[in-house]
Amino acid sequence: MDLKIEKSGTEKSQELGRYWILAAAILLFLVIVVGNITRVSDAAAACPDWPTCFGQLSFPAERMAQIALLHRLLSAAALLVTAIACWVSFSHYKANSWVTRPLAAALVVMMLQIALGASVVLFRAPALLAALHLGLALLAFALVLIGLLAVFTHREDTLIPRAQNLSVPFNRLTLTTTVLVFILLLSGAIVSFSETGSACSGWPLCGGGFPETDAGWLAFIHRIITLAAASLISVQFFHAWRSQRSQPVQLSAATGVMVLMLGEVLVGAVKVQRGFPPDLVGLHAASAAALWGVQIILTAAAWFSRRSIGQELEESRQILPAFRLRARDFLMLNKPVIVLLLLVTTYAGMVVGGKTLPGIGLTVWTMIGGALAAGGASALNQYIDRELDKRMQRTAKRPLPSGRLTPAEGLAYGLAACLLAFFLMASFVNLLAAVLSLAGMVYYVLLYSIWLKHATVQNIVIGGGAGAIPPLVGWAAATGSLNVPSLFLFALVFLWTPAHFWALALVRQNDYARGGVPMLPVVKGEHETRKQIFIYTLELVALTLLMPLVKISGSIFLVSAVLLGLWLLRTAYRVLRQGGNKNAHLMYRYSSMYLAFIFLAMVIDALV
Repeated sequence: MDLKIEKSGTEKSQELGRYWILAAAILLFLVIVVGNITRVSDAAAACPDWPTCFGQLSFPAERMAQIALLHRLLSAAALLVTAIACWVSFSHYKANSWVTRPLAAALVVMMLQIALGASVVLFRAPALLAALHLGLALLAFALVLIGLLAVFTHREDTLIPRAQNLSVPFNRLTLTTTVLVFILLLSGAIVSFSETGSACSGWPLCGGGFPETDAGWLAFIHRIITLAAASLISVQFFHAWRSQRSQPVQLSAATGVMVLMLGEVLVGAVKVQRGFPPDLVGLHAASAAALWGVQIILTAAAWFSRRSIGQELEESRQILPAFRLRARDFLMLNKPVIVLLLLVTTYAGMVVGGKTLPGIGLTVWTMIGGALAAGGASALNQYIDRELDKRMQRTAKRPLPSGRLTPAEGLAYGLAACLLAFFLMASFVNLLAAVLSLAGMVYYVLLYSIWLKHATVQNIVIGGGAGAIPPLVGWAAATGSLNVPSLFLFALVFLWTPAHFWALALVRQNDYARGGVPMLPVVKGEHETRKQIFIYTLELVALTLLMPLVKISGSIFLVSAVLLGLWLLRTAYRVLRQGGNKNAHLMYRYSSMYLAFIFLAMVIDALV
């Protein structure tokens, strides 16, 4: 009999307290992002009074005034939630100074930050004070993140003595990098507030040489600091992959900082080229805040660790397999066959949506972004399922359960691929395609892998929505929008998914039973599974025959849908009537081919 252990009242209160601290961190992140947008757009000038906007708390009609007021409301909300988080920390974590002290300090810093923000608005303070306003927000965000990390990792007595911490090279490196990133963000704010960026045209030098004015030198110094920060972040990244390969937080955070720095530079360059569009301005601000936050998490995690110089040296001296073998293992994390199939549906969405062959540049960047998104999500899925995969014969030889790659490496790679996919999509495709791609990754990793897979027998049905998003990404990449016809492509993949994976589950049901995964044949039996496979196949084929009637496709697709549908229905019927692993395995293989061919027919039909 399984015993359900009830949480005590103290444990429940502590758990609630953690989420108050998390809420404070999220609100402070939004304060920094919206504050940066306010700074870049000079929205503060649209609300010359404080704390209201022209004496009213209601949102004004003018867009710039709306941004300014939103920033003030977020600041007030962040102050309130931080105060609650601080009270909670002293109530439930008073023995943990790494929670109480940072939160108390964050509360004080926030009050100073809000007061300074009011003076900037009311008295039009100089650029230096305006940059200090941002600096205090960054400091408050950092302090809350330290407390948050201490709470969620239960770090209360695990800090080693300061002298020993300072002796660890990676710790010194992260601390130095944090200071330089802070200076970088402040220098960027000074350049923005003083409007000196235009005084240094060209890149990397100013007009092909060195600046001739003070304003030009101010902008040029910011570029030098950017180069220094990027260099140190690169060193930090390579050091982490040498000496932190078994540390999930440190390795993932160092990798995340590297990708965020690349994304920040990339989005900043594209932003300037496109004339500062609002979506990229907001993304640039968000990536800067995220860069700072992840760097703080990295530094705090490194200093919370008990690792010594000897442990770092031991891990850095480990003999690794040949580069070719490690590259193959990282490639297998992507599940390349599945990625290829998803790219087919993505490209079909581009062609059908745009009614023509997309440009080479758009195609290349969409395919690269789509491959990274799907591969990164697959790597994160394998990181989450690494213990389950050990118990299943089909997956036991994967890189993570077999031990060829560490869990930290799998986590870091997955997060990096997902982040890079988003930045590439946002920069070279469009923001809608990037957001849809991100939604697919979140859907697959959080909704399916963490929750649905182990929670319900309908895991594949509901989780199938993640695999159905790539055609929408392709459609959005080509058109910049979505409409009703695009949803038919989503529905096609959504209906295809259950029959495909339940056929695999029939073959591997002992594996799933051993792993405790509530797949349909394990819970409902083989007969019900075979019946559901046939029903979903019938619905899928019916949908494809309906598509020409609503003008999504033409006669070529209709003929293909009939022939391919009869082929697939025959296979599903054999599974229903005859059963057996052989027929189920054929259904699994044929359904993959069916999906590729039906989307190929869709492409041909759209181009003819």
